[in-house]
Amino acid sequence: MTATERLVSEHIREYESRLKHIDELYTRAQQASEKLDADDELKLELAQYAQQRAELANQTQRVKTMPVKNWREELVQSSGPMAVWDILAQKLEDLTERLD
Repeated sequence: MTATERLVSEHIREYESRLKHIDELYTRAQQASEKLDADDELKLELAQYAQQRAELANQTQRVKTMPVKNWREELVQSSGPMAVWDILAQKLEDLTERLD
């Protein structure tokens, strides 16, 4: 395995790890909202987060199937998408705290 292939593999694992974390946060927020019989505004907020999560899952799938030679451009741009992951995770954590 080349250094580039190892780096790609690390990034894919990071994407998958972040997606798993977001899934866990979303599940906690959804369960808390169900216990409280959430209003429509909260349900809409959760639906928006679910859409963002789906977009991140699509991105993860895309990079998993991307040829290694195309990863250089992806790595250069990866700091922007990583911020999106962090923002979504923070929003879900904040929502869960509000519901508890």
